[in-house]
Amino acid sequence: MNREKLMKMAGAVRTGGKGSMRRWKKAVHKTTTTDDKRLQSTLKRIGVNAIPAIEEVNIFKDDVVIQFINPKVQASIAANTWVVSGSPQTKKLQDILPSIISHLGPDNLDNLKKLAEQFQKQAPGGGGGGGTTAQEDDDDDVPELVAGETFEAAAEEKDKEEEKQAS
Repeated sequence: MNREKLMKMAGAVRTGGKGSMRRWKKAVHKTTTTDDKRLQSTLKRIGVNAIPAIEEVNIFKDDVVIQFINPKVQASIAANTWVVSGSPQTKKLQDILPSIISHLGPDNLDNLKKLAEQFQKQAPGGGGGGGTTAQEDDDDDVPELVAGETFEAAAEEKDKEEEKQAS
């Protein structure tokens, strides 16, 4: 190769003067494997154990459900730490509700009733929502004082009733 061409090519690669870097951009190496190794070592130090045979995990956030199907679940009860790894899917609560009713126990039936009431309120014209929403709006307002009564007097009466019950 011609020496002049070689010097011309070497000059084109250099970005600055003598002794400067020759590359235009630095090659950035992916460090996902090192991050994963660091996470696994931290989890091992905490003492997590794998929990087998979990088919589905649902995380509820307001009206959105993050659903993991066949996830890898690890837990450390002592550290109050749960690790759920897998591919998540974000779904609306209305879409997933019929399939999770069988998973709910008797203690969650009250929560389910509250959710149903919220959906009826959100739906336009659903469940006679016009009358109930006006009544609930009144509950949010400060109640009117009865003429001649003050908060101090009501508190004193309550204290007297508690003293009578105690003796």
